[in-house]
Amino acid sequence: MASKSFKGSRSSLSMSSDAADSRKPPIAPTVTFGRRTSSGRYVSYSRDDLDSELGSTDFMNYTVHIPPTPDNQPMDPSISQKVEEQYVSNSLFTGGFNSVTRAHLMDKVTESEANHPQMAGAKGSSCAVPGCDAKVMSDERGADILPCECDFKICRDCYIDAVKSGGGICPGCKEPYKNTDLDETAVDNNPRPLPLPPPVTMSKMERRLSIMKSTKSALMRSQTGDFDHNRWLFETRGTYGYGNAIWPKDGNIGNGNDDEVAEPTELMSKPWRPLTRKLKIPAAILSPYRLLIFVRIVVLGLFLAWRVKHPNNDAIWLWGMSVVCELWFAFSWLLDQLPKLCPINRATDLNVLKDKFETPTLNNPTGKSDLPGIDIFVSTADPEKEPPLVTANTILSILAADYPVEKLACYVSDDGGALLTFEAMAEAASFSNTWVPFCRKHDIEPRNPESYFNLKRDPYKNKVKPDFVKDRRRVKREYDEFKVRINSLPDSIRRRSDAFHAREEIKAMKLQRQNREEEPVQTVKIPKATWMADGTHWPGTWLNPSAEHSRGDHAGIIQVMLKPPSDEPLHGTAEDGLIDLTDIDIRLPLLVYVSREKRPGYDHNKKAGAMNALVRASAIMSNGPFILNLDCDHYIYNSQAMREGMCFMMDRGGDRLCYVQFPQRFEGIDPSDRYANNNTVFFDVNMRALDGLMGPVYVGTGCLFRRVALYGFDPPRSKEHHSGCCSCCFFGRKKHSSMAHNPEENRALRMGDSDDEEMNLSLLPKRFGNSTFLIDSIPVAEFQGRPLADHPAVKNGRPPGALTIPRDLLDASTVAEAISVISCWYEDKTEWGQRVGWIYGSVTEDVVTGYRMHNRGWKSVYCVTKRDAFRGTAPINLTDRLHQVLRWATGSVEIFFSRNNALLASPRMKFLQRIAYLNVGIYPFTSIFLIVYCFLPALSLFSGQFIVQTLNVTFLTYLLIITVTLCLLAVLEIKWSGIELEEWWRNEQFWLIGGTSAHLAAVLQGLLKVIAGIEISFTLTSKSAGDDLDDEFADLYLVKWTSLMIPPITIMMVNLIAIAVGFSRTIYSVIPQWSRLLGGVFFSFWVLAHLYPFAKGLMGRRGRTPTIVFVWSGLVAITISLLWVAINPPSNTNQIGGSFQFP
Repeated sequence: MASKSFKGSRSSLSMSSDAADSRKPPIAPTVTFGRRTSSGRYVSYSRDDLDSELGSTDFMNYTVHIPPTPDNQPMDPSISQKVEEQYVSNSLFTGGFNSVTRAHLMDKVTESEANHPQMAGAKGSSCAVPGCDAKVMSDERGADILPCECDFKICRDCYIDAVKSGGGICPGCKEPYKNTDLDETAVDNNPRPLPLPPPVTMSKMERRLSIMKSTKSALMRSQTGDFDHNRWLFETRGTYGYGNAIWPKDGNIGNGNDDEVAEPTELMSKPWRPLTRKLKIPAAILSPYRLLIFVRIVVLGLFLAWRVKHPNNDAIWLWGMSVVCELWFAFSWLLDQLPKLCPINRATDLNVLKDKFETPTLNNPTGKSDLPGIDIFVSTADPEKEPPLVTANTILSILAADYPVEKLACYVSDDGGALLTFEAMAEAASFSNTWVPFCRKHDIEPRNPESYFNLKRDPYKNKVKPDFVKDRRRVKREYDEFKVRINSLPDSIRRRSDAFHAREEIKAMKLQRQNREEEPVQTVKIPKATWMADGTHWPGTWLNPSAEHSRGDHAGIIQVMLKPPSDEPLHGTAEDGLIDLTDIDIRLPLLVYVSREKRPGYDHNKKAGAMNALVRASAIMSNGPFILNLDCDHYIYNSQAMREGMCFMMDRGGDRLCYVQFPQRFEGIDPSDRYANNNTVFFDVNMRALDGLMGPVYVGTGCLFRRVALYGFDPPRSKEHHSGCCSCCFFGRKKHSSMAHNPEENRALRMGDSDDEEMNLSLLPKRFGNSTFLIDSIPVAEFQGRPLADHPAVKNGRPPGALTIPRDLLDASTVAEAISVISCWYEDKTEWGQRVGWIYGSVTEDVVTGYRMHNRGWKSVYCVTKRDAFRGTAPINLTDRLHQVLRWATGSVEIFFSRNNALLASPRMKFLQRIAYLNVGIYPFTSIFLIVYCFLPALSLFSGQFIVQTLNVTFLTYLLIITVTLCLLAVLEIKWSGIELEEWWRNEQFWLIGGTSAHLAAVLQGLLKVIAGIEISFTLTSKSAGDDLDDEFADLYLVKWTSLMIPPITIMMVNLIAIAVGFSRTIYSVIPQWSRLLGGVFFSFWVLAHLYPFAKGLMGRRGRTPTIVFVWSGLVAITISLLWVAINPPSNTNQIGGSFQFP
């Protein structure tokens, strides 16, 4: 065991001071800026030196490159880099508020052995230094790195000690090490020459980012192979010692017009092809659809006017309630229908994406992937309600996704800090060594092993490799063992903790006996800790919570489960694993376990806070310009889903897209979809319609974000699209006329609506916190997320080949910095959760976050793939489903009473988009009027009156036209959306079920929060299956009582009794009023037909409801109806029971 503490994160590069330093006497502010160069040297500048040379206003952390001249040749890929990265992957980093960040070196992460060189705790040789049992340094294949020619095995720490304090002498052969430069930076096997300085007037962004055109071979003398100084100086037009340049246009140096960057001429000669295209709805469907909407609006207006002018004087109270309800229903329908006027479909072209980003070109001779990086966030909070096996399968589907391995990073947020989740992720990382190459070799779909092995279709279809059957059988057997290990983890952790606890108690008792020889020994009480596999305390939540080890009180934890892959493909061999992996890339994406720090007294803001912690940690560790957000039970069903989403982001105009939302698809839903769990109408009708406006709303999972949009910046060219808007921004004010002369790079990062162009660096820590590395990563992420500048019409693009450069390797100080940004205090006095990141203050943080982006002028896109992009689970139990709907509706009520109400939206939001967001906040209030309207038929039957005086022709005509237009609209929606009629009807049924139960409770809870300040707490929706293993849908029949069921049950009972009373009254009347009876009975049946799934859910499993229940229900209804007739006899009769007499 070993641990390493980090007193400060990257102190040489940070301008922030510790609290302890603030107590020292003030000293002159001297800040040193340094960067490690490609040759391994550090070049430092002080602020004064830079001010005298460049001017303080133009300073940005400047990089100096020493060119590879004959007297300064780069070394081979260094030992120190690989050693440091392996040290990081084998260390558990912890820290947080008022505590030192520590790196705990672990022998093993789980009790099973790791078998992949990228994985934490991977097998390796032991250090040969006496008294040290640490592991020897290894390369990407797991082979030992032996720094001395004598092949003496030595670990990282012993090697550093030998170099720094032992005079660089090998402990084995006692000879000096030939390579002792620990700060050496790895160089590519074919490193490109370093460019020379740009003109002084170039923008800061251009100085930060390099685009290198030449190759090393072009700068070598053809005969000797030596470096050609003269040619290097001539071609780069510069001097030694400067770097980070963008090539200017030929003949453009010194003419004062250096804002423009050269556009390669070869791009202009190629035919440009779009990555996406719009598929418009056929006019034969869309035109009648819009016409029917207009007709129904007119008919509704005429009908409501007629209803107001013709009251029912016999029952004015009944008429008044019905008119008010109908007015609200018309308004609510209008809010729901207007945003559906412009539905569209979209399609992508993955072949074009491959041609543009992964095909050899003049700017990318090797054909290495030029796609931007993606950081994938998976969130989980409770391993009891979100089984680790489900989360592990999601992780495996991500690691096996069809996207460049080196561009992919997966972050798992464990908000519960549970060791069970930690070890389950480690087991998943270990099994991925077998699963991921198997998927790549045989093109497996889906790449979730649980779903794949449970497929009901022929698994051997279209599989052409002769060894597929053998490979599948072996991997299936390995997966079964993997499941056994995952499912046994709770018992394993408990037994291990009990054993270690017993050992600690014995030690404590022995120590007590030694200290108190004569006094009687008392029972020693030691806190019962949870122990990791390497025999140390788990820093997160213990099974028996204690101080600093409970769900709301534990340190921040980061563990690199799989270290970053090598930049070049690593092909396997026949001996690498269970299966033959010859010519198969066996690299795995970066996998990081993150559990943010939690302390009492802090508001951790639930899932939104966890997501923001991941945003900050990922920005420091991998900084992918795009972020894919997935729930732990939503796995990648289409391995190319991320490529489909990237088609939209990388297409012309894609830099103005804040996110690409994918539809949610579910597994494990009963065939009849009793409670509309698939939400097909919402995902295939409403969301497609919003795609024709500013884009769909964000629905919490399956969403590909642009990182800078999450940071709260405005979209590029926002002034060109929206003039005259006002708010605040980062930059100093300038005249609007100067915008034409400012480089596009500056205009790409703007927060607010003023015409400020220069970034005010002093405001950045107030918005993003005091991490300079987080702030430095922002312009890099913005640049890397730009579309390819392969066409003159592409604005704000990046040059081809700019993202083929290897990313920086992880070191310990990087992870230590990531620990600091996930601490509980980091967000204090910043704009995280207010404008930056996921927005706080609502249980539906997803809708609010998407609304804020649309409100700033961003657009979003709805990506419906031919093969479902993602699949997840949904609660099929009635109670769980109602609680889920309750949470959504409560969030909508919170939105309505907050400043996120669409009525307060900025002018940048389109009118119909504003209507859609207004409907999001208003729809729960419909429940008040819906419940009243559901009782009206019963009241009508009880009183013998109706909402109109008589059922005349006018009323029936209006009713018929309104009903027919509604049905025709439904048919046309089914036509252009592709849903089925049954799905539309299920949605209508659950609209009434949810409206009379969960939505009403949401309105009451929202009002309590607004008026009385009572906070609302919700529990996680359970993702675990039912107890009945023989029945896949056992949860469907499980009846769990909740108070939300009271209103629908009351409505059903009252309407059933009212029908019986109405029939009895009419039959026993001297002059039967059949028209009033038919009107009341028709609407009562309308209510009961919608509540039928609810009633079916109350009955439990089919065939298990005793017959006596139905018999007694009928007897009770008949008895109550006869009793009502006896108490309140029909008019024109004086005797009890009316004209009916017993013989």
